[in-house]
Amino acid sequence: MTAQDFWDDHEKAQTVMKESKIVKDKIGSYEKLYSKWEDLLILTEMAIEEEDDSVEKEIQNGLVKLNKSLEKLRLKTLLSGEYDLNSAILSIHSGAGGLDAQDWAEILLRMFTRWAENQGYGMETLDYIPDKEGGVKSVTLRIKGDYAYGYLKSEKGVHRLIRMSPFDTSGKRHTSFTSVDVMPELPDDAEIDINTADLKIDTYRSSGAGGQHVNKTDSAIRITHLPTGIVVQCQNERSQHHNKNTAMRMLMAKLIELKEAEHKEKIEDIQGDYSQIAWGSQIRTYVFHPYTMVKDHRTGAETGNIGAVLDGDIDMFINAYLQQK
Repeated sequence: MTAQDFWDDHEKAQTVMKESKIVKDKIGSYEKLYSKWEDLLILTEMAIEEEDDSVEKEIQNGLVKLNKSLEKLRLKTLLSGEYDLNSAILSIHSGAGGLDAQDWAEILLRMFTRWAENQGYGMETLDYIPDKEGGVKSVTLRIKGDYAYGYLKSEKGVHRLIRMSPFDTSGKRHTSFTSVDVMPELPDDAEIDINTADLKIDTYRSSGAGGQHVNKTDSAIRITHLPTGIVVQCQNERSQHHNKNTAMRMLMAKLIELKEAEHKEKIEDIQGDYSQIAWGSQIRTYVFHPYTMVKDHRTGAETGNIGAVLDGDIDMFINAYLQQK
């Protein structure tokens, strides 16, 4: 057996083990739900037999929780994409709207952070560029946990905010735009053939949190893929080498996404500038004035409880997107 054969067999074994774990987890979740359903059924039959209505509220609450868990499991079965099980890399970039857009980017950062916390996901900031006047110019997070990418891929696109600007003393209504990009985190051993001549690698000084280390060494890395115009950057580590490795995995994930979206066989076949935000293609609008509403333009899902949404309650939009897909 050659070394290549060994690693091929090893990779196949890892894939089988991963798929086996997914199936076992889904079966385990189903068995737990079935057991809860049986408990509620027995409780209901006992209540009817004994004409005891004191447990009616308990049964109703149990059914509500069971239906939510069942819907969550049903949606998880829809996550069958090659990278749906992976952790996610989520980037937020402020767009048109100046200080309002940067404030909007910071609000979205809080929204996704709250959602990830509610899901029990771990988080790590890979890149953070604040503005001295306020808000965030751009931020990139690693959201760690099973199916993080499968769920968050629904959030990719332009998010539009309509509100009375707190930065405008004239009290006028403002519209701001912020883009969200989501890609799967690839494993450390993932390999994609990228021509190094197609890469422009820049180093710069970290601008985010980091104590005395910040602005003393050029450890932050920015990589531009020249054929497509894709830009990725990382500054969370003190080591320039580690930042470069992380940025390269981000670039590989983005190129894989584009390759699949354009049905290309090779990375080299992909051309074009993907760095611009397409303002005419917003996926969701958040309205504060003259009424309150959040509406997803792809699925039609909407709610008037904008406060809950910005506190991380975005499951209804994720679910509607997955159902539509």
